[in-house]
Amino acid sequence: MGERILIFDTTLRDGEQSPGYSMNTKEKLEMAKQLARLGVDVMEAGFPIASEDDFEAVKAIAQHIKGGPIVAGLCRAKDIDIDRAWEALKHAERPRIHTFIATSEIHIKYKLKSTQEEVLEATVAAVKRAKRYTADVEFSAEDAHRTDQDFLCRVVEAAIKAGATTINIPDTVGYGVPWEFGQRIRDLMSRVPNIDRVVVSAHCHDDLGLAVANSLEAVRAGARQVECTMSLRTRKDLLGYETGIRTEEIYRTSKLLQSVTGVSVQPNKAIVGANAFAHEAGIHQHGVLQKPLTYEIMTPESVGVPKSRLVLGKHSGRHAFKKRLEELGIGLADDDLNKAFVRFKALCDRKKEVFDEDLLALVEEEVMAPAETYTLEHLQFTSGTNIVPTATVRLKMQDEVSQESGWGDGPVDAAYKAIDLITKIPGKLLEYNLRAVTGGKDAMGEVTVAVEMDGQRVVGRGSSTDVIEASVRAYLHAINKVVATGGRKTVAELERERRAV
Repeated sequence: MGERILIFDTTLRDGEQSPGYSMNTKEKLEMAKQLARLGVDVMEAGFPIASEDDFEAVKAIAQHIKGGPIVAGLCRAKDIDIDRAWEALKHAERPRIHTFIATSEIHIKYKLKSTQEEVLEATVAAVKRAKRYTADVEFSAEDAHRTDQDFLCRVVEAAIKAGATTINIPDTVGYGVPWEFGQRIRDLMSRVPNIDRVVVSAHCHDDLGLAVANSLEAVRAGARQVECTMSLRTRKDLLGYETGIRTEEIYRTSKLLQSVTGVSVQPNKAIVGANAFAHEAGIHQHGVLQKPLTYEIMTPESVGVPKSRLVLGKHSGRHAFKKRLEELGIGLADDDLNKAFVRFKALCDRKKEVFDEDLLALVEEEVMAPAETYTLEHLQFTSGTNIVPTATVRLKMQDEVSQESGWGDGPVDAAYKAIDLITKIPGKLLEYNLRAVTGGKDAMGEVTVAVEMDGQRVVGRGSSTDVIEASVRAYLHAINKVVATGGRKTVAELERERRAV
């Protein structure tokens, strides 16, 4: 066994800060459960002081994630932040307060409008205050890579003396290159007293495409907590380190994140991209057929990429369906299983072959779906080269049914306009993405839309063997999110209120 490297995952905090990647509490909780299945050592659940929704998300994750990862909450080196973080984290089995302050001259001068001595004082005060709540305190020197090294040594030493148990060295703006970043870690390891008593961590950004390389250099230099990387397993022969990651869950974790955010992974993305295990060149194809390792440095199964194969059909029962989901690493509560099974049987009536990818798409849509205020009862559309596209949509709202027709630039546009007439929640389509989940003429289509509704950007997702139906389901998914999370009243509720008056 090699030396253990801790994996710190910040998908729910730093990842969510990327434009268009925001998640609500339910989505964050589902991602947290999957990250626990993946086997991360630490999950940063959010930034509790940032908003009420972020606070509730961190609190929910702290309450539900048991017997697995440490749950961390980020906070500035301020009393109000630290207190708020603990309020959200206090129910966690393994809580961690992660406090930070900028240490580079450019940040101190222009952002903090402070001095190095004041930053030192704030560092000590923050760590000590966090330590009153929990023994597990992480300190980050924001923009550490651009910080004067002598001052960085002083800050790190002060944080350790104050009680920090993990010291994080972030390359906040992705400015470092491997040999430079590695040397910075080595210098800290050799100069800072008592640094051997803490875990040194590296937090690398990818602005120059070097985050993985910088992280690996940090590990070589003595860091024992990083936020990647598959390289540690694939090149264990060279690096000699172990992690607790269940790599078979990597693909499913990536798929779930795509489902939640509505942002697809580029095809050439390492490990989880569509082309990661695809071979078109004849020489490559021949080699893979003879021996996969000729052109594949890892097997698809080792990262959880399912092989396209028939697994179930229209004669399959609930037990077989549940068993196959469990084999794919999916455990559903009874209510979710029942909903997913109904969709599965409907899919079987349309497809001759149901693949693992179909099941993953179907289940992810059901699990992540908000309470279905509006459900699709009927869809009919006409379109052609010399015909104005029209669509008729019938929606069920609780015990009431409404039907409207619309016309537009195409059948999808027409269906969306008909839905707007029923729901009175008009949406502005910002993004539309369609992909085939599997191959074949009866392939299930997966549609992801980003829609502006009630002044907020909402992501919706739907799947079906019919592209127009998948588009309608994605739009309804977004509308149901707005109703469920934004307190928007439905037309049926407004009508009942009117009648009561």
